Amino acid sequence: MNGYITAEIAAKKWGITVRRVQILCNEGRVCGAEKHGGVWFIPESLEKPLPMKSGVKIKKDLKVLSLFSGCGGMDLGFEGEFKVLKRAVNLKVHSDWKCKDLDKNWTCLPSTRFKTVFANDIRPDAKAAWTNYFSKKGISPTTYCLDSIVDLVKLHRENAINIFPAHVDIVTGGFPCQDFSIAGKRQGFNSNKSHLGEARADDIPSVESRGQLYMWMREVISIVQPKVFIAENVKGLTNLSDVKAIIERDFSNACNGGYVVVPAKVLHAANYGVPQNRERIIFYGFKKTALTPHALKALTAQEIPAEYDPYPVFTHDYNITEAVPILNKYVTVGECLIGLPEPNESNDVSQQRHSCAKYMGKHCQGQSEVDLNGIGPTIRAEHHGNIEYRRLSIKNGGRYVDEFAAGKRERRLTVRECARIQSFPDDYDFIIPAMNGNKAVSASDAYKIIGNAVPPLLAFNIAKRLEENWAKYFG
Repeated sequence: MNGYITAEIAAKKWGITVRRVQILCNEGRVCGAEKHGGVWFIPESLEKPLPMKSGVKIKKDLKVLSLFSGCGGMDLGFEGEFKVLKRAVNLKVHSDWKCKDLDKNWTCLPSTRFKTVFANDIRPDAKAAWTNYFSKKGISPTTYCLDSIVDLVKLHRENAINIFPAHVDIVTGGFPCQDFSIAGKRQGFNSNKSHLGEARADDIPSVESRGQLYMWMREVISIVQPKVFIAENVKGLTNLSDVKAIIERDFSNACNGGYVVVPAKVLHAANYGVPQNRERIIFYGFKKTALTPHALKALTAQEIPAEYDPYPVFTHDYNITEAVPILNKYVTVGECLIGLPEPNESNDVSQQRHSCAKYMGKHCQGQSEVDLNGIGPTIRAEHHGNIEYRRLSIKNGGRYVDEFAAGKRERRLTVRECARIQSFPDDYDFIIPAMNGNKAVSASDAYKIIGNAVPPLLAFNIAKRLEENWAKYFG
């Protein structure tokens, strides 16, 4: 791998044993290190990690309970310490972010105080990918519970079993969005799918339907009583009658009205360095008894003061009406795909695989090619193979004549390219064999779990805003 050295070479360079280098990599202290085929590769320019200083007061970790975790986009953002494009970070806005530059194009984000202590989903492929990646960051695979949130809550309540960890600080959850998404049938609360994602046998509205799983997230909030919770869903939810107001009201009733739910807001990922047309609505709830008097007053005000606003500030300018000089220009697809070889030239399985669904004509979804000079399309979970094209043939309206002249072929986006557009780092393996009791993850599976995820870089911005305001909120 160009720009990388082996653990053996790093050991000689740093004057330590190979085993020590491997331990540092496994602990996540070697920023940008990647594991391929059981072998660690370390960025060539990286200096030896500094030892942990004795006697230095370290701020207490903040425990995160993650629901509807999928492959962990939100979790990765909250943990931090992953590779992103330098252009995706705006140090004029966030001068306190201690990033470590890896080369001229890439940097490693700092770690945060947040630590994932519980994760869950019903998708075996998501669990396989999540545990494979996060185990490299020192998080036990047993952290991930493959079960429905409905069944977990019932088990907790009916059998008095402590399913969820104690002393949780934050609950996060991207409750299922298919029933609110413009790309779906938009059945909302009246979803015909069960909490297991299967078609229901009856047409009777049920609180256990997929469209009402946020109510079970509320049940978990009532059980663990975190200081704060963050819920995420698609922008399309805001266009369905008064769904947004109903969800805000229902969340505020957790713990018998024990939470302040601030007005939900739609965030565009491109305003945070993610090269994608992806808008998500974010809900915040704060435990009233945990807030300082000043914070409680601020968060319940008709207009929340800027310093108490939980929503992250913009770092990039995408479709902002008034020019803000401090903001970076949005990151483009071309920038985020830098350095990726063609599938037949790559050693990365996730870059080798792509959908071979035939071209159906421009009237169908997923039949356009990406604009390398603009942001990418929304990476969808429900795609049926119709992932957008990296390049179309000239006959089908393709614009990249020079690439065809260089011998490149018409093809759709690869799994890795979709992951890059979502801001996942390259050391996250998406196509993996069956191992450690987990199912294999195919290319089709990988497209779906990537499309379901919160962009890690967007989640990181959310996490860092919460981290910097933590003492202001809770003392």
